[in-house]
Amino acid sequence: MHFAYTPRKSSHPPPYTSRGSSRSLSYNQRRQLKIGAIILSSLVFFLLVLSRLSRSGAERIPPGTPEVVIVTLIDDEHMSKEYISKVQENRRDYAARHGYGTFFPSISSYPVPDTNSPPSWSLVPALRHALSLHRHTTYFFSLSPHALIMNPSINLHTHILAPKTLEKHMLKDTPVVPPDSVIKTFGNLKGDRIDLVLTQDGEGLCPGSFVIKNGEWAKFFLDTWFDPLYRTYNFQKAESHALEHIVQWHPTILTKLALIPRRLLNTYNLDIPSRGGKDATYNDGDFIVRLVGCETDATRNCEREFDEMHA
Repeated sequence: MHFAYTPRKSSHPPPYTSRGSSRSLSYNQRRQLKIGAIILSSLVFFLLVLSRLSRSGAERIPPGTPEVVIVTLIDDEHMSKEYISKVQENRRDYAARHGYGTFFPSISSYPVPDTNSPPSWSLVPALRHALSLHRHTTYFFSLSPHALIMNPSINLHTHILAPKTLEKHMLKDTPVVPPDSVIKTFGNLKGDRIDLVLTQDGEGLCPGSFVIKNGEWAKFFLDTWFDPLYRTYNFQKAESHALEHIVQWHPTILTKLALIPRRLLNTYNLDIPSRGGKDATYNDGDFIVRLVGCETDATRNCEREFDEMHA
């Protein structure tokens, strides 16, 4: 009786495989999946953050936003209703020609906390308020109520604010406070780096007519100007002298300042020797005329002088 032979072992056995090989392979796969998930989550998070930053950095400007808003602080306690109406009409007529906006805050809406500070300080918080109301507007033109826009055909941007135009007009290496301030304007500033445009006369800087560019720097500048420390200094000309102080002694402010020839933004209706005499008085075709000092001189009448210039 013959029995079948048992199968013979192969001369080529399979490679050695450990008992835990399947378990080891499963662990490696899980580890790779975890790493992949972490990388994918990090990538998604990064893209979300980048998307939000790009949206906030290039916030959409609402249609109809004016490039310039004219801000005139109204002293409704000392100005008649008729006078206020004339001032507002003058600004609105000019603004309508160029697509600008207007803002007429009342001086009584911004009481100055310090009892010894004159109400003229209210200009600074009024401007700060204008920035918050018109946060997409590029420029704010602060103009005294005792002033007239005499040449409404002049566009602020093409006349002054365009960077190349501004560079041509900027007074460089010029004493900030004439005639002999040791602090001078910088000589190498570019027009696209300017955030504050001012003029000066024989008595100092002229905050009755100036332009400020919207942004974080503008907020810093106004907050610095309105600092309680400066309001309690009892400067002879209050906010005007405080402005001269911070411009001269704060390089962060001086580096954003452009002084331009007075006639571009600020002339006077009277020949005042201390402010420049005939060189500072209004000529036909000039952009702005100010009735400077009319509100503090008992021998003058602001509304009557306004009517004379408006005729």
